[in-house]
Amino acid sequence: MQGTEIKQTAVFLSQIPFFSEVSKTSLEHLCEKLDTTVFRKKESIFEKGDPGDAMFVILGGKVRVHENSHVYGHMSEGECFGEYALIDNKERSASVTAVEETTLLRIERQHFVDLMLNDSGFAQGILAVMIKRHRELDSIQENLASSREALQLANSKMSGLINGAMDAIIMFDSSFKIILTNPSANLLLENEDVHGRNILFFLDDAGAEMLEKLVGSEAEDEKEKINNYLPQVVRVIGSAGKEVLNEGTISMYGNEKEHFYTLILRNIEDRLIAEDKINLLTTQAAYLEEEIKELTSNYGIVTGDPAMKAVLNAVEQVAGTDATTLINGETGTGKELVARAIHRMSKRNDKALIRINCGAIPANLIESELFGHEKGAFTGAVSSRKGRFLLADGGTIFLDEIGELPLELQPKLLRVIQEGEFDPVGSSETIKVDVRIIAATHRDLLSSSREGKFREDLYYRLNVFPVKIPALRERGNDVCLIAREMIDQFSTKLNKKPLDLSEADKALFLSYNWPGNVRELQNLVERAVIVSRNGKVNWTDIVPHASAGKTNDTKQDPERILTSEELIELEKENILKALKMTNWKVSGKNGAAALLKLPPTTLASRIKALGISRPV
Repeated sequence: MQGTEIKQTAVFLSQIPFFSEVSKTSLEHLCEKLDTTVFRKKESIFEKGDPGDAMFVILGGKVRVHENSHVYGHMSEGECFGEYALIDNKERSASVTAVEETTLLRIERQHFVDLMLNDSGFAQGILAVMIKRHRELDSIQENLASSREALQLANSKMSGLINGAMDAIIMFDSSFKIILTNPSANLLLENEDVHGRNILFFLDDAGAEMLEKLVGSEAEDEKEKINNYLPQVVRVIGSAGKEVLNEGTISMYGNEKEHFYTLILRNIEDRLIAEDKINLLTTQAAYLEEEIKELTSNYGIVTGDPAMKAVLNAVEQVAGTDATTLINGETGTGKELVARAIHRMSKRNDKALIRINCGAIPANLIESELFGHEKGAFTGAVSSRKGRFLLADGGTIFLDEIGELPLELQPKLLRVIQEGEFDPVGSSETIKVDVRIIAATHRDLLSSSREGKFREDLYYRLNVFPVKIPALRERGNDVCLIAREMIDQFSTKLNKKPLDLSEADKALFLSYNWPGNVRELQNLVERAVIVSRNGKVNWTDIVPHASAGKTNDTKQDPERILTSEELIELEKENILKALKMTNWKVSGKNGAAALLKLPPTTLASRIKALGISRPV
């Protein structure tokens, strides 16, 4: 090459990656001894196995890199090939043929080596390119190694997922030959060596026909069903003959040449059995519920007393409305039964009846119980929680012992009643609810409101429709009717012979004051059934019958032996004295429990058992 041609060729070579780091001057030195060669279409440039004595740069045209008929790729203007021949003298590893008329720049190995030895700029440029390539190869190898590890990890996870699945997973090809199963599938098929076997052999006729239709269909709309639930239940027949009903899914994967299928089956035998039992129990429960309604009438409230019948009439009147109802009555009179009756007879009976005892929850937790809280609203609030009002949305909430609701929470309840909305603890979001409110108390809330212990406006909001439940001692012969009903129930429950109630027994029931009302009666009847023998029991040993007057007599006669009833009455009086002296404080340093030298839990149990309640 001469003059201008050398400069033009040097500029061309500088744009080729192999020479991109070589200086312009050094490239011109390279071009001084270069010649161009033209190859015709389909003319061989060199063959695989030829000596590697030069590299080529394509000035124009296109070549094919191949081995016989297998083509590795094509190269065109600006690309080079055979450069490894400049470094080593090994044979060509592939053949190169011109695809069209092609002009090549030939760089002889000896000329390249001379420049590397004599031209430091040329050597530095080539070395810089080789180092760059080496680093790129290192990076590629690192990425390949990372990809390999990631692939191995993914494969391990996939294997763990498949092998650990409770469902049976079966993969098969388009000829229905099984190619992979997980342990659950082997258990279902009752065979540890099913690879290569036909999946259809393990299905009944209907299941095999269905699977053949899904896999063999060529229609596009049918192919869509391949990646979906199976259209019917499949009966799998194991190698040992066990038949199991399964539901499942089928999916297809692969390429245009070959399709593979994944069948996932789930045993539904246990579920079907459970559903049958649930249906049976549901039917039985509905039947028994209807029977109980017919036997007891009035939603479990047994009565023949006019005063109690008036209560039931009031329940029927208010149930069809959404009016807030306040149920008042002594402890144990059945206030919750009345609340449930109102809910069942209301238009909300298909929704929940949510009950909360305001006196049984600590004051620092009741706000969260009623209205819910957000995560982190207070110490220990590790997650958000729905309150009882939100759970009762659309239904009814029964606020038992409403008189025990802390005074500071009463405005929040008043807001729910008036506006139908509240803010959960720790949240600025206002929640709307549609809730029917039924409250109950044994206290005189009006007197409490006058004493400043209960908000007067809340009392009037709750007392829209008051229901007063009479004490058991005021219901006449109801005590005998209820006792008879409870005897039958406990006798069945405890598998004991039903007890008889003589006229003397009934008279004993009628003579007792029943301070614990129906709850006390229930406890005594259960105790009687437990200790009874052959349907007999001495009710005088069960029902307290001592009068308070007898206790006074015993004080005047220290030689007299006290009965168990009199001892109970004495204990009750003694506890009442201690409670009054401590202003009804049960536990703590100056509480009644310390005064009586009893554990607070024991004293609380005795207060409940003796029917002791704090006067309003």
